[in-house]
Amino acid sequence: MRKIIMGLFLMGISFCVFAQNGVIRESSGTVEVKKAGAAGYVPAKAGDTVSQDTVIYTGLRSTALVEVGSTVIAVRPLTRLTLTEIRASVGEETLNMSLQAGRVRVDVNPPAGSRATMSINSPIATASVRGTSFYFDTRNLRVEKGTVLFKGNRGYTIQAGAGTTSMVGRNGTASAPQSGAGYQASSPVGSDLSAGNTSQESMRSSGGNYGPGTIGIGVGY
Repeated sequence: MRKIIMGLFLMGISFCVFAQNGVIRESSGTVEVKKAGAAGYVPAKAGDTVSQDTVIYTGLRSTALVEVGSTVIAVRPLTRLTLTEIRASVGEETLNMSLQAGRVRVDVNPPAGSRATMSINSPIATASVRGTSFYFDTRNLRVEKGTVLFKGNRGYTIQAGAGTTSMVGRNGTASAPQSGAGYQASSPVGSDLSAGNTSQESMRSSGGNYGPGTIGIGVGY
């Protein structure tokens, strides 16, 4: 009897925790995706689904709007973004992303009573949030509200609260939080990277960081 109860319990957990798929709501210009296990990129259009480990690429003057659960991701021109984890359970969503180049804006609006957890990795830093709003350009952090756990490739994780900034120095460590007045993004929010000389093919195919990425995140409950 105990084995039967335990089996039913484990089955219930498996049904409560599941992977999510996202969908491309809008697409403009050159938008391509590379799904897990695929040999290369294929053109994407509005209505296409995206799953875990999908890489999204946008070309010059190209944008995409991707919806994953209660999260909407606006992918800016010349961006390469990987959806490393998409998971949902009863009352909670988890979304982890890797920004290799470019810029995105992320808006999270989970239903009342639920919780959204997000982590964004750049080549030199990691920002983890749960119910907050901030800007991030792979090196510099500015917190609008809530608290962000911020860490460079070396050193300790720091907690940056509302109105403070931090940055990853040349030694790979995150600085202590300071007043937000000193924030200087290497690629200001709203700027258009499409006017640069970045090679689209090299940015799409290489694992390197070809440009700063600015992330704006709003999480609501």
